[in-house]
Amino acid sequence: MVMDIDFNEYKLRCELHGHDDDVRGICVCNDKNIATSSRDRTIRVWSLDPSDKRKYTSEKILLGHTSFVGPLAWIPPTDEYPEGRLVSGSMDTFVFVWNLMNGENIQTLKGHQMQVTGVAIDNEDIVSSSVDQTLKRWRNGQLVESWDAHQSPIQAVIRLPSGELVSGSSDASLKLWKGKTSLQTLSGHTDTVRGLAVMPDLGFLSASHDGSIRLWALSGEVLLEMVGHTSLVYSVDAHSSGLIVSASEDRHAKIWKDGVCVQSLEHPGCVWDAKFLESGDIVTACSDGVVRVWTVRHDAIADQMEIDAYDSQISQYKLSRKKVGGLKLDELPGLDSLTSPGTSDGQTKVVREGDNGVAYAWNMKEQRWDKIGEVVDGPDGVADRPIHEGVQYDFVFDVDIGDGEPIRKLPYNRSDNPYDAADKWLLKENLPFAYRQQIVEFILQNSGQKDFNFNPSFRDPFTGANAYVPGQTSRTAATPAKPLYKHIPKRGVLVFDAAQYDGILKKMTEFNTTLRSDAVNNDKSLTELEVSRVRAIVNILKDTSHYHSTNFADMDIALLLKVLHAWPPAMMFPATDIVRMLVLHPHGASLLIKHVENNNDLLLDLIKKVTEDSALPANLLTTVRVLVNLFKNSSFHYWLQTHHSQILDAFSNCYSSPNKNLQLAYSTLLLNYAVLLIEKKDQEGQAQVLSAALQVAEEEAADVDSKFRSLVAIGSLMLEGLVKKIAIDFDVESIAKSAKASKEAKIAEVGADIDLVIRQ
Repeated sequence: MVMDIDFNEYKLRCELHGHDDDVRGICVCNDKNIATSSRDRTIRVWSLDPSDKRKYTSEKILLGHTSFVGPLAWIPPTDEYPEGRLVSGSMDTFVFVWNLMNGENIQTLKGHQMQVTGVAIDNEDIVSSSVDQTLKRWRNGQLVESWDAHQSPIQAVIRLPSGELVSGSSDASLKLWKGKTSLQTLSGHTDTVRGLAVMPDLGFLSASHDGSIRLWALSGEVLLEMVGHTSLVYSVDAHSSGLIVSASEDRHAKIWKDGVCVQSLEHPGCVWDAKFLESGDIVTACSDGVVRVWTVRHDAIADQMEIDAYDSQISQYKLSRKKVGGLKLDELPGLDSLTSPGTSDGQTKVVREGDNGVAYAWNMKEQRWDKIGEVVDGPDGVADRPIHEGVQYDFVFDVDIGDGEPIRKLPYNRSDNPYDAADKWLLKENLPFAYRQQIVEFILQNSGQKDFNFNPSFRDPFTGANAYVPGQTSRTAATPAKPLYKHIPKRGVLVFDAAQYDGILKKMTEFNTTLRSDAVNNDKSLTELEVSRVRAIVNILKDTSHYHSTNFADMDIALLLKVLHAWPPAMMFPATDIVRMLVLHPHGASLLIKHVENNNDLLLDLIKKVTEDSALPANLLTTVRVLVNLFKNSSFHYWLQTHHSQILDAFSNCYSSPNKNLQLAYSTLLLNYAVLLIEKKDQEGQAQVLSAALQVAEEEAADVDSKFRSLVAIGSLMLEGLVKKIAIDFDVESIAKSAKASKEAKIAEVGADIDLVIRQ
């Protein structure tokens, strides 16, 4: 049966240029105004161009978020806000409310512990969703409700016309809510539910990383399943006409009618979002930083020159990405490579001829290369097989030998014996055979041949003997080792164990003298006896070779606590620095923990004091370093795990500090937390650390060492923790790609580590 579908084809209407990075979200305020969010941390409000009604111009830029901005929602006009308000959520964990009349931030909603993924308007309230697995309800700028809605990150939330809320999660489920009460859990998707939308008069839509879109009735029944995308689907929207649009990683926005895809709008990059205007026109958000509007109205279509320019963009993009056998076309050898003879009968080689890859086979009898034909993409993925020196293989691995040696290419086919392949490769690369077993295990792990059984007929080409596997007979299965990562996983914790004791004492004495001469604060100053005791504490800390035999008195700890509690914030950092070193002393740490485990928690009080309004960088720096050093002593691990959320939230703004030392201290705190929470198998804690580390990794102004430590934390959490899927959901691949392109060697190396984890 042929379905008769009446449909007018969409064509480009205009492009909106202005964002400096991926456009992540779209909010249609009305047919005259559009708001878009971006990885560049901005929101742009676009208005119809009065001189050309086909086009939009950037009217306002909303600044305030400190990380990439995602979900947006519009609150219609009121007497107080005649142009309405805009709600935005960000990776920075905040929800902002903006006055669209002047572009000012009128409310900052703080409460989420991790990235905000969705915002919805529920009458006078705002409902937000987050990676922290909660839904929160805000009223008049205040948090009025919060509940744990899923066991995995929540990716989207919408309000239905009937008043219910719908949430979608990385656990592949949707939930229907009446207030905080869960009415129903809907299952069917096999991967993350990323986008939600109301389907007028029918129910609601869901978009998933499993590549499908589903239409649900309020009863929970699946009315339609739409399959056609070839990659993750990020968003979905519906129009009153019955049309549906979906946006995907596969570079297409697809338009659906009655469950059938009637058109695909190709883009020069990932399509993050797609929304209908009231008129039926479609707005798309692309990773190339451009917003595009598409129309079926002939009088609104872009002129031919603009359409030709866009077609050229697509062609150039595809050409730049075109691969033959897994390599870019321009990386293939030319025809001159056919002057070299093949090594075996039937050996294939792919060379570039113009804009195509052409395969040749070596004819051993005739001693010539016979042309097979053009290599084209096929359903079996043949064209995705990588090429090394013009020969197609199942795998071409990057092998890092270390010791400053360049990256080597190791070609391998599944039909090869891994020992044979390793031996030939080591000989070709002039590398010692001590690497042999490590290379074999690397091949087995990365080719997925975990159950490889050795073929006893194999003979070592150099000794004539069967292959020897140390520790086992040659006929047993080889045990695959982990891939050769350069910097992950992180083992052990880092500390800040260097101190300028003379400078600390000098500054503390100077502050004490100031307090003595201050009639108001004179009672807070130290006596001469107390000052001499501080010197004695410092002398013990200086003598690191006797840490095993030196002790402190209870009064020493009480003295430091007096300074931290009583001295003004601007004067307390030298004492905090002494505490930083004290926690590295075994006896000092054992005394200090007594003041942490009781009801008067010294460290929580310290954190509260130094992070209050007008927090001083010196206080933040010394306190974060104290926390970093606590990880060295296992007695503090329970406290650190229990209070991880408070601690990370309190210092969450440190990643963007202009103070490079503070950036580094904060990144080190995240790295130590990653190590601890991986050991404790604390998924919720790991997810919060991951979110914070992703912020640092995306911070353009971040110091190299800070960025490196955050990337090591991310890679370690993905490799040995429980949050690999969460990281992939939140586009860690683009972070890895950016890191791999860095001119800083260690950043590029850890970026390659993360990329390898993603591909495992």
